[in-house]
Amino acid sequence: MSDAAGDKIREEVEAAGLGSLDETAITRLSAYTSLILRWNTRINLTSIHDEDGVISRHIIESIDVSVRLPAGIGTLLDFGSGAGLPGIPAAICRPEIDVTLAESQNKKAAFLMEAVRVLGLSVKVHFGRAEELKSHFDCVTLRGVDRMAAAVKAAARLVAPEGWLVLMTTAADMDQLKSAAGAGFTWRRPIGLASGTARVLLLAQESGS
Repeated sequence: MSDAAGDKIREEVEAAGLGSLDETAITRLSAYTSLILRWNTRINLTSIHDEDGVISRHIIESIDVSVRLPAGIGTLLDFGSGAGLPGIPAAICRPEIDVTLAESQNKKAAFLMEAVRVLGLSVKVHFGRAEELKSHFDCVTLRGVDRMAAAVKAAARLVAPEGWLVLMTTAADMDQLKSAAGAGFTWRRPIGLASGTARVLLLAQESGS
C-alpha cells in the first residue's frame, strides 16, 4: 500500500470540500487504489493506469457521490459495478449502508470478491446480471456501464418505492437517461462532480406510487 496514495486521497478530499475521512477509510481507499492498479495490469478494469489518475478520476469522484447520497438509505445496488465504482467507496464512506455489487463479467467479479475480502468489507457480490436480482433497493447506482440507457431502464425497476436512482454521467447524456428511467421519478438538479471533468451526478427519487 502506498502512503503517498493515502496522503493524496486525504488532500484531494479536503480540496474538493468533501469533509474529512477517518484513518480507517483512508487506509482502505489507499489499499483499494493499489488493488485496482495491480489487477489492471491483467484485466481491463479502467483505461487509467497511474495512481494519481485513479485517485483523481475514480476514487475522489466516487467519494463525492457517496457523501451526496441522501440520508436514510439502508440498501444500495451498484449496477454493473466493474471495478467497484462507486459501490466500494460508498461502502467505505457510508458503512451504515448495506451494499451489493452486481457484475456479470467473470474477471471483474473475481476482482470485486478479492477487493471485498482484502478490504474487510461487509459487501455482497452478485456474480451475474443485475437484472436477474429479485430484490428492490433503497438506492441503485450506475456509472459508465455498457448500453447505459438500457441499463438505466433495467435499474429503475430495481429501485424500491420512494428509493433513489443515482447516475454518474455527462451533461450531454442526461435527457436520454432521464427518459430511459421512465416517468415515475422526480429528478434533482444535476451536480458537477469533484473529479474536475464534465461529468455530473443525477439523483432521482421514485414516486412511491
